Amino acid sequence: MIRCSKLAPAAVALSLLLPGLLAAQTRNASGDAFFSLQGENASISSASVTDRFYTNALRIGYTSPEDAYTWLHRLTTPMFGEGHVRLEFDLTQQIYTPLATRFATTPKGDEPNAGLLLANFAAVQERADSLSSMGLSVGMVGPAALGEQVQNGFHDVIGQGHNYGWRSQLHNEPVFGVSIGRIWRQSLANLGGLETDVLPQADLTAGTLRSAAEAGVMLRLGQSLQNDFGSARIRSIAGGDIFHASNILGWYVFAGAKGQLVANDITLNGNTYRSSPSVSVVPVVGEVDFGAALMGDGFRITISESIQSQTFRHQKGGPHQMGSLGLSLLF
Repeated sequence: MIRCSKLAPAAVALSLLLPGLLAAQTRNASGDAFFSLQGENASISSASVTDRFYTNALRIGYTSPEDAYTWLHRLTTPMFGEGHVRLEFDLTQQIYTPLATRFATTPKGDEPNAGLLLANFAAVQERADSLSSMGLSVGMVGPAALGEQVQNGFHDVIGQGHNYGWRSQLHNEPVFGVSIGRIWRQSLANLGGLETDVLPQADLTAGTLRSAAEAGVMLRLGQSLQNDFGSARIRSIAGGDIFHASNILGWYVFAGAKGQLVANDITLNGNTYRSSPSVSVVPVVGEVDFGAALMGDGFRITISESIQSQTFRHQKGGPHQMGSLGLSLLF
C-alpha cells in the first residue's frame, strides 16, 4: 500500500508540469501571462502575537494569457456568458497552529496544528465590469504538507523556539474543494483627479477542505483602477487574481469588509475519518481588510492587512490579524 506522504511529492511534480502540458492546446492567445508570488504572515501586520491560528501561507502561481484554451470557453460560457478567459494555477502551503505552542499535545479548545498543501486550478473570466471564476483545489492536510518542517526550520534560522504541538497535528488526509465566485466593478466619482470605485463580491465553496458562503465589498481610491479587480488574499480554494500591464504608473489604496457563513473547515473540525484534535467552528465570521497596490509596466505589488473575528468557539486572544505581501510579474 502506498503511503499518502509518498504520493505528495509526485502530485506536486505533476502539478508543476501541468501548465507546460496544457500549452500545447493554445489558440490565438492575447494579453500577457504572469507569475505571482505571495506570502501571508502575522509578522507582516501590526499584530503583537504572530504565531497563532492562521500563521503563515505561501502561494506561487501562474496565469495564462487571455483566450489561450478553447475548452475553457466551452466550460465558462454557459455559466458566465461571453468574456475573456484565463487559466490560473497555483501551489499553496498554509500553516495553522494553536495559541499554546509549548505543549506536545494541543490543549483542549485550542486550534489544532495543521499543515495544508494544495494545487489550485481555476478558469477565470473577465468582462468590462466583472471577474468570475470557477475552481478546483486538491491536496493534503497533515505531515505530508510539511508544515512542521517549514515553521520549525524557519524558527531555527531566526533563533526562535520550536512549536512542539506538531506532534499532535492532524493526520494525513487527501482533501478537495470546488468554488465559484464573482467580483463586480462599478466606477464612482472622481475626487481631485483620483478615481474611485466599489467592488462587491460573492463566492461559494464546498468540499472536504471547506464549505462556506462569502459576501463582501471593497472601496478603492487611486489611478488606473481599471487594470485589476482588487488585491486578492491567499485562500483555501482556487480563485481569480488578474491585472493588466500599463505604461502609466497606477496605484490605489483600499478598504473592505466581508462576512462568511461557514459549514465546515478541516483545519478546525479535524480529520474526517480519524480521531484528531478539533474545535467547533463559529458559523458566522467577519473580516475587515485594508491596504495598497502599485502597478506598472509588467509588475504589480500589493500589501494588505486583515482583521478577522473568531473562527472557532472559545477562541482566545481577540481578533486575529494577518498581513499579506504579493508580487506579480508579466512575461
